[in-house]
Amino acid sequence: MYSAAALATEISKAKSRSSFHSISIAGRDPLANTDYIRAAFNGASETLPTMLDCDGQRPEAIGELKPVLTLMQVTIEGPALADPVRVDGAVRSIRAAADAGLQHALVLGPDERTSDAVLLRIVEQAHGVGPATMIVVHPAAGSAVDRDRRWTSLIERSAAVHHDVRLAIRIPAPTGMR
Repeated sequence: MYSAAALATEISKAKSRSSFHSISIAGRDPLANTDYIRAAFNGASETLPTMLDCDGQRPEAIGELKPVLTLMQVTIEGPALADPVRVDGAVRSIRAAADAGLQHALVLGPDERTSDAVLLRIVEQAHGVGPATMIVVHPAAGSAVDRDRRWTSLIERSAAVHHDVRLAIRIPAPTGMR
């Protein structure tokens, strides 16, 4: 919709008209467009925290974006949580973000078929990246998080492995996201 220069101009205009909290870059595969992101968001992170949310399959591209990012978030959901190749890519991505000096988070979106053992293995792998790694468990909308001991137990066991594990509840549609 926008050239990189036009988007950079719009960001500057928006910053001057209002106080924004942050910028979020997300989509199917934003790391496929590193040149565009670097051009459009150059300098934006100096005044606004800028987060990029991806699926973790292009860890080699993260270092290029260090000047424009504040936080790198890698999200893995559903069946991808049981795919060792996808999990390895996600862990390599958060490691690349950590090596670049960026804040970094791994978001796990389990569904009812995702076992606790799978989630705990991923928490262990993410823990290997370092203590600054934030891990967020984000169960599917409609999960009985408030009435299901599973989530409490999972967070307790995860916290025994890594100190920064959080549970974030999805609000179901039409109020919530996705």
